[in-house]
Amino acid sequence: MLRIVAGSARGLTLLQPTGRGTRPTSGRLREALFSMLEAADVDFSEVLDLYAGTGALGIEALSRGEGRSTFVESDAQTCALIRENLDRCKLGERGSVVTAQVGRWRPPAGQAYTLVVADPPYDDAAAWQAVADSVRGSLAHDAVVAIEHSARLPAPETFEGIPRWRDRRHGDGAVAIFRRTAIDEPAAEGGSQA
Repeated sequence: MLRIVAGSARGLTLLQPTGRGTRPTSGRLREALFSMLEAADVDFSEVLDLYAGTGALGIEALSRGEGRSTFVESDAQTCALIRENLDRCKLGERGSVVTAQVGRWRPPAGQAYTLVVADPPYDDAAAWQAVADSVRGSLAHDAVVAIEHSARLPAPETFEGIPRWRDRRHGDGAVAIFRRTAIDEPAAEGGSQA
């Protein structure tokens, strides 16, 4: 079962699509990611969840903050499930769901996201570029970008000119976090810290 880890929706379960087309971020990896983000005092006021799947990453951010989240997912049925998950968590008014393909979708003019989370398919070599295409020109100055990837493949040193701050591995997955101003540690080397 997929549960929200912390915040106002803590412990609530999320619906998941049937079949194998969606690989939700594990609870352990989500917990590690958001613990790092909260410890770094990341701004959750404008969140963008790309390759949203169940919406777990964006909903986790909404549960922990007072901001808004935009969910981008290409499958219309999965988008309906995200809306249902938002309603289950009583966060529907703070989330907007867009049925579109990452890479082709562009944010509204003037939008500035403070946190971008993305969980692309691990086997999609074009996913990093697709995320970059969708966020270009819409990141707040102090934005943080967190992209899940296969632990078998290294994350790039920079993303859209933002240096890699952390790259944490959990099982088969890892999450690379890009931030303009690191707090107290240099970018992680080699991509694996527990």
